[in-house]
Amino acid sequence: VEIDPIHAAAHRYNFPHCAVVARSVAGLSGEAIRRLAGIGDRPIDCVVGGPPCQGFSLMGQRMLDDPRNGLVRDYVRLVRELAPAYFLFENVKGLTLGRQRAFLQELVETFGTAGYRIVAPWQVLNAAHYGVPQHRERLFLLGAREGLPLPEYPAPRTAIPGRRPVAAALPLGPTCRDALGDLPDAERFDRRLDGVCPAADVWGVASDYARALRGADRASWHLGYRRRWDPALLTDSARTDHTPISRRRFAATPPGRIEPVSRFFRLPADGVCNTLRAGTDSARGAFTSPRPIHYALDRCITVREMARLHGFPDWFRFHRTKWHGARQIGNAVPPPLARALAARIVAAL
Repeated sequence: VEIDPIHAAAHRYNFPHCAVVARSVAGLSGEAIRRLAGIGDRPIDCVVGGPPCQGFSLMGQRMLDDPRNGLVRDYVRLVRELAPAYFLFENVKGLTLGRQRAFLQELVETFGTAGYRIVAPWQVLNAAHYGVPQHRERLFLLGAREGLPLPEYPAPRTAIPGRRPVAAALPLGPTCRDALGDLPDAERFDRRLDGVCPAADVWGVASDYARALRGADRASWHLGYRRRWDPALLTDSARTDHTPISRRRFAATPPGRIEPVSRFFRLPADGVCNTLRAGTDSARGAFTSPRPIHYALDRCITVREMARLHGFPDWFRFHRTKWHGARQIGNAVPPPLARALAARIVAAL
């Protein structure tokens, strides 16, 4: 269920066998979801959602009653109506800080009255601990219907390159170079309507991380089916027309530092990306969050390079424009982290 028609269309394109409802969840009933998804009265294993919440300013009232938190209330309502065995709730780390923490406690108690236990303590997970070359922290709540075994949070799988390991036994996770090093520079090739098509011999040697995203072997597809796609076509690679002055500033910025004029972060080849953000939608001025500067090139990274740093496979297609494509990535949970969480729910089931 997605209110933005651009995002809904992209999801339908990439997952053609999945029901997509291009509307708000406000006023959408569990019964309507069952009908639109064609699942009838079958039991539901899990409800997953990341509703935005913005209202923390009403004094003396439950913050869940703030109109700006209506989508969170709708999420709780749909969990009640759909009665899944489990649910997964995703949100920003800020929900755990300051006054917002009281709202989080309120939310946990509301789930309790709906008949669900929350895995305690709740956790903020960093995607960089789950094989993603990006520092990205998000809150996840895992809930189980009363009487069912609680799932577990996935244990960290990778240490963050360039930082103190969380455990000595963990292997280092992928770096920015691992994610981008095999990709040809999109600026060197003529652009087609659906991407650029470099010659096969200009692709670099792929790391294990990049090979998986290129769908190099059967294991790379996990539980998904193989898509029909052209791996030689570099999609979502529209270039940005930087001025010569900007390029000189980008080139002079050391990796891992922020360029002082644009405030763009330059990727460290042997480290991880900063948090990729979505920017704002047209209702709030259509501000595009800055894309990082490539570690080896004097330009900002493309949408496809953002996707690599987020853990999206190369077959996945985003909207053709840089603005929409970057928003789709910045709003998404990195697929490797999503897969780690889903695996724990599957284990509980």
